[in-house]
Amino acid sequence: MTGSVHDLARVFRDVRRAVVLTGAGVSTDSGIPDFRSRMGLWRDADPMRFATQQGFLADPVAFYDFWREHMGRLADVKPNVTHEVLALLERAGRVGCIVTQNIDGLHQAAGSKNVHEVHGTFRTVRCLECGVREPSSRAFSIVGRAPRCRVCGGLLRPDVVLFGEALGGAFEDATEELVRADLLLVLGSSLEVAPVSDLVPYAADREIPVAIVNRDATHHDDMATVVVHRELSPTMRELAAELGLRR
Repeated sequence: MTGSVHDLARVFRDVRRAVVLTGAGVSTDSGIPDFRSRMGLWRDADPMRFATQQGFLADPVAFYDFWREHMGRLADVKPNVTHEVLALLERAGRVGCIVTQNIDGLHQAAGSKNVHEVHGTFRTVRCLECGVREPSSRAFSIVGRAPRCRVCGGLLRPDVVLFGEALGGAFEDATEELVRADLLLVLGSSLEVAPVSDLVPYAADREIPVAIVNRDATHHDDMATVVVHRELSPTMRELAAELGLRR
């Protein structure tokens, strides 16, 4: 049902272990663009060139130019109220884990401990030859040539899940966590990307309540106990107040 922040708080008062699924909408208030809106990242860019392994191998220099421009500044962004409230809920024992589609590391920066980054992280790059990882800052500092591994000389690529690639162990861990949850809270996700979006019917099939907070409607709204169509920051600020959390 479509509801209010009060309805969301009422659901949360009985929760002892929520799993929170976060999408790009959680980080837009920190100044990070989303992907699919009319002002999103793919508005003027071809994801086949800049978000696939094939695009990376075809022109790694152009690939890194794009990522440097759009992702290199992620190291300077700060968590917003949504990240902060989720960290408070975790410390209060209400949130068991966060499953995030985001690669920005802002949940950890806000203090959340149990975070499953199902699409990887911008903070590291990895060698396609030997698998060694290193901080992404060095790779982003190299201009005009493809970053190479210091160990074996192989190509370094961002340590993220690109289009067409399977999700790794973080998604399997998240699914296992959901089995033990008494709420799935979805924040700022359009729920258009599988298999992450499948967590909603997975929860509903097991009679785990689902709450969705997103600016726009999603295809899974009809599976939720509560749906709130509002901007996230004011919603989370009001939820914190309703639950008596002190920021």
